[in-house]
Formats: sequence, C-alpha cells, structure tokens
Amino acid sequence: MASALSPPRVPKPKCALPSHYHESYLEKKGPRDQNYKKFWAGLQGLTLYFYNSNRDSQHVEKLDLGAFVKFTDEGPRGSSGDPGIYFNLVLRNQEIKFKVESLESREMWKGFILTVVELRVPHNLTLLPGHLYMMAEVLAKEEVRRTLEMPSCFLKVSRLEAQMLLERYPECGNLLLRPSGDGADGVSVTTRQTLNGTPVVRHYKVKREGPKYVIDVEEPFSCASLEAVVNYFVLQTKKALVPFLLDEDYEKVLGYVDADKENGESVWVAPSVPAVPCPDPAFPACGPKQPPTAPITPVPTQDKLPPLPNPDENYVIPIDDAPAADYVNVVSPGWPGVPKPRKCHPAPKVQAKPSKPPTTPKPEPKGLISGLAKKLAISSGQALFPRTGLASVTAELEEKLQRRRAWEHPAGLTGDRQASLGAGHVSQVDLSS
Repeated sequence: MASALSPPRVPKPKCALPSHYHESYLEKKGPRDQNYKKFWAGLQGLTLYFYNSNRDSQHVEKLDLGAFVKFTDEGPRGSSGDPGIYFNLVLRNQEIKFKVESLESREMWKGFILTVVELRVPHNLTLLPGHLYMMAEVLAKEEVRRTLEMPSCFLKVSRLEAQMLLERYPECGNLLLRPSGDGADGVSVTTRQTLNGTPVVRHYKVKREGPKYVIDVEEPFSCASLEAVVNYFVLQTKKALVPFLLDEDYEKVLGYVDADKENGESVWVAPSVPAVPCPDPAFPACGPKQPPTAPITPVPTQDKLPPLPNPDENYVIPIDDAPAADYVNVVSPGWPGVPKPRKCHPAPKVQAKPSKPPTTPKPEPKGLISGLAKKLAISSGQALFPRTGLASVTAELEEKLQRRRAWEHPAGLTGDRQASLGAGHVSQVDLSS
C-alpha cells in the first residue's frame, strides 16, 4: 500500500538578528571563571553582547564599556600558544581576558572598541586601510547615536525647577541631569539628599571637551557619554543617589471635586458608572449594535391596471389664432388593447402663412360653438392613440379655421349685394318719377 502523504513542513519564522558594529567569535574568561568560554560576540554602541551562537538573536551576557580604562596584551602564564591572540580589557571594577583566533582579529577588536569609547579612529594598531575605513564609518554612526540618546534622568529644566522637582517627587529619585546654565555645550547635575532631617541640595558641572564629558570636581573625571556620567555618580555614592524618573501614570477612575452638603467642604468624588443595559436580550453583553434590517416587500407578479377613461366626458382645448405645435402624448403601457408607444422623431412645426391681415372674428352662434367643441373633443381623444401624429392634428385645426373664415366671407358678401340692389331699385324709381 502507498504510504499516506505527510503535510509539508512549514519553516519556523526566524527572528531578525541584531546589527553590530563588529562581530566574531571570542573566548572570554571573567574574574570568577576557571577556563575560557567561547561566545559569538557583537559590539553595538558602548555595549559588548555575547551569544551562544551566531544564529541567536537573544544575548546571554553583556559588558558595559562605559567604565573602560585600558587594554593590555599579556598572555596567561605558562601558555605555549601564540601570545598575539590574547588581550585583556581593563575596566574600573574588573578585568576581562579574551582569546581570539589570530593577531589580525585581536587588533580589529581593540580598534573598534577604542573607536566607540574614545570617539576617534586609533592609528597605533596594526590595521589595514580597509579596517581603518570601516572604523571611520562606525565612528560616524556612534556620533549620531550619541546625539540622539539621552539618559532617562535628563530633563530640560532650569536650576530652580530641578530643585522643585526633586523636592516634590522624592520617590522618583534624587539625581537629575539638566542643561548647563551658562549656555555651553555641557550639562549640570543636581542632587538632593536629607541630612538629619535637613535637605541638602548640590549642583555639579559637567564640561564637554571634544567627545568626552569631564565632571568638574577636585579630581576631574572624564566619561565617554552622559550615561557614564550618571553611572559615576551612582557608583561613587554607593548607590545613595538614584536617577530621577518622573512617574507618568494615568488615572483609571474618573473623579471630580464637589461640595459636601452637610459642612460645605470640598471633597473628591469618584462616581460609580453603572453598566449600560443592552436593549437586545439576545446579547448578554453590550456589543456593537447592528443596523436594523429593512423589511423586504415581495414584488407583485402582475401590475395593477389603471382605470379606463370615461369616453362620455368631453374635454375642450382652447385654440388661439396661432396654434402651438408642441404636444405630449402620454399613454400608459398597462392599458389593454393599446400597443406600446414607439420612439419617433418630433414632427416639424407647421407655421400658418398669413395670406390676409387678421380680422376680428364675430361672435358665433351657441350651436356652432358647441358642435365645434364636440368635434375638438373627439379629435383630442383620438390624439391619445400613437397612430395620429402632431402634423395631422395641426392640419385638422388649420382646415377648420379656414372653413370658419370661408363661412364669414360669403355672409358678408350677401349683405353687400342686397344693399347695392336696394340702392339701384331706389334710383330707378326716381328716374321713372
């Protein structure tokens, strides 16, 4: 039988490895260690990090180079190996011994450490031009990092404001860094301690001399960074001075000041906010409200037919001497027996050519007006059908107008002829007489 297919293996997400100024293998031996222990080491800023392997992203040990004193190249006593692969890192409180793979590796480690500690590229080591160029790049990066990095206890306050902060918030620390009062590039250190119940405030000046910070005391002490300045004060006072860190916690309970009804004193009131009940019983906890659903109306299968017009009703359309040729025929598509209107181009407007000057029409008999109204009503009812166009309606109105005018002219002629005949008869009587 064929074996079942196993699901493909999904690679585990790898953490991004930290970036270092310089990194390689180092064998380290501390004051309490009996033998050298091999690490993957990386230099970043003023800290030397140690890892179990070059694939680890989390360090297991670290060493602060702010307390750097000097380098020594003494090898261990009684060793038969190459003395050029050993060097010692002397700090103010301890000495660490290192072992590397070659003389070139030792000179590179010493050169990179001196670059970040002294903020200058060393030229007294056995280095190649490429190595010096790499250290110059590290020097530029470290200078940018130091300009952006400040200790947490550094605040841009004045001398008086520093004293007030230390007095008002003693639980936040008693050592504070602030800008120098003389406007120079240095900083000042303000401390506040209590001696037999009396507060003692002291101010110290820290000068900036090139890449270093020099603490102006009886025996001036130089530091590579402001962090090293803070560490100097903490260590020299046996941790009696604590860096000031202002607590910026936010309140979790809403409160307000109110007057007591009994004695009229102001009291702080924290009202209890009741839980807002949910209108929907289906949800026990108030969640996001859903918009109400609109009722769905079923679409009727057959549209209702509109009522038929009453043919007995007569509609009278007023007619002027110059009839307009713009009409709109509205036909409901739901009427039975009536075809749907077709799209057609509008008929051209017909303008009546005035052959004679307009004459004022004489009043017509009532019977003639009612008959004409009935005929117009019938013609307007026929105009509802799509087969009769606007041109036929206009022609019919024109024909009726001409008939009316023709009827008026013969009546006028008959009266004139009778008047002329009467006049002739009178003249003949006179002559005969």
